[in-house]
Amino acid sequence: MSTEGAEARPAQCAAGCFLHLGGLRTALYNYIFAKKHQGSFILRLEDTDQTRLVPGAAENIEDMLEWAGIPPDESPRRGGPAGPYLQSQRLELYAQAAEALLKTGAAYPCFCSPQRLELLKREALRNHQTPRYDNRCRNLSPGQVAQKLAKDPKPAIRFRLEEETPAFQDLVYGWNRHDVATVEGDPVILKSDGFPTYHLACVVDDHHMGVSHVLRGSEWLVSTSKHLLLYRALGWSPPHFAHLPLLLNKDGSKLSKRQGDIFLEHFAAAGFLPDALLDIITNCGSGFAENQMGRTLSELITQFDLTRITCHSALLDLEKLPEFNRLHLRRLVSSETQRRQLVGKLQTLVQEAFGNQLQDRDVLDQAYIERIILLRQGHICRLQDLVSPAHSYLWTRPAVDRAQLGAISEQVDVIAKRVLGLLEGPGTSLTQDVLNGELKKLSEGLEGTKHSNVMKLLRVALSGQLQGPPVAEMMVSLGPKEVRERIQKMLSS
Repeated sequence: MSTEGAEARPAQCAAGCFLHLGGLRTALYNYIFAKKHQGSFILRLEDTDQTRLVPGAAENIEDMLEWAGIPPDESPRRGGPAGPYLQSQRLELYAQAAEALLKTGAAYPCFCSPQRLELLKREALRNHQTPRYDNRCRNLSPGQVAQKLAKDPKPAIRFRLEEETPAFQDLVYGWNRHDVATVEGDPVILKSDGFPTYHLACVVDDHHMGVSHVLRGSEWLVSTSKHLLLYRALGWSPPHFAHLPLLLNKDGSKLSKRQGDIFLEHFAAAGFLPDALLDIITNCGSGFAENQMGRTLSELITQFDLTRITCHSALLDLEKLPEFNRLHLRRLVSSETQRRQLVGKLQTLVQEAFGNQLQDRDVLDQAYIERIILLRQGHICRLQDLVSPAHSYLWTRPAVDRAQLGAISEQVDVIAKRVLGLLEGPGTSLTQDVLNGELKKLSEGLEGTKHSNVMKLLRVALSGQLQGPPVAEMMVSLGPKEVRERIQKMLSS
């Protein structure tokens, strides 16, 4: 099966918007389909609507696909045999196709002014009808066309819709046919400024780029009949189409670009891992034998089956994303190579979060940071959690006064001395299990002070907080030298 160019449809609005979750999901399905069938994943950027261009959006699309681990094989940045991949640089191809359609009578020039078209739209809406072009210029005689061309040498070009459209088999939705001519007027395929509309551009590009399969959002399903008419009029064979059901919020509402938190940049900045995002957007949909958390990209490619994609919309519950991220973070921690990278990232996060507040630069030591990551894995969802206020004790010494400690127990000095004695013994490299046992023994030897109060006292002394990880874990995290320093403060405060 040739999949030369399973094409990424986020390109459709790429130059006009930044990459969001819906676009990522479409790109991902194209990517895993292409990789599964040894094909090429093509990204082309549709920047033909010059009024909607957003500075930096085109670059953002490729940046975010690379961040997500699903870079295109061919794209504006990477180049490729079918370039250029920016549609604004392919205008000659669209003009040639439009000219071919004009010659056969499948297209015609339209001289209607924007004002007239706006009036048609308003009139239809006033009558509670769907706005549509009335095909006024469709039947102009050659003489009328020549006369109008003398006044308006650059008219828009419209495609003549046929009344009977061909049926087609969508790889997801099955057999389909939409008689577009009965519900809409002849569409513009080339604007007066020489730029194509989506309908002509996608057909011309899919043909010239040798695209065999197009996976795109189901909102384009109805337009496919129109595109097939264009293929037929140009004498070209169409690719196979697979329309993907919509990705919706968990309540069934549409993902909106106005929700600032659906853009990939938001998730990257918030510390979510690419694999967690790829996992959750496939987990909530279809295309796999079973839904399971924790799948890697290579597993998604292996398990993907296009025939298993259903027509039902995928409901995305982003409240579950932290749990997906926790799973993928643990997987990274278990790899020595990946763990080293996490250490470097956490070092940067600590310096950014605490900077001049760091009393001891040893907390940036690789061995110390790696120990923290290993101890806290499974308890945190993102690496950023380790620089949250709840974990600040790992990087800076808490300010704890005697009154705070005295309110918990009257035996502050006794407890402090016993803990120091414990640390000065032969087993300085105490494990959590051993420490738990020793702390229990220490508490049993105190009259009138419960073990829970001893733990509370030590937690406050070590972290300045009433809640947090087990005290034994805190002690192992900080290490004997730092624990000794903080406990001695209990005696001198």
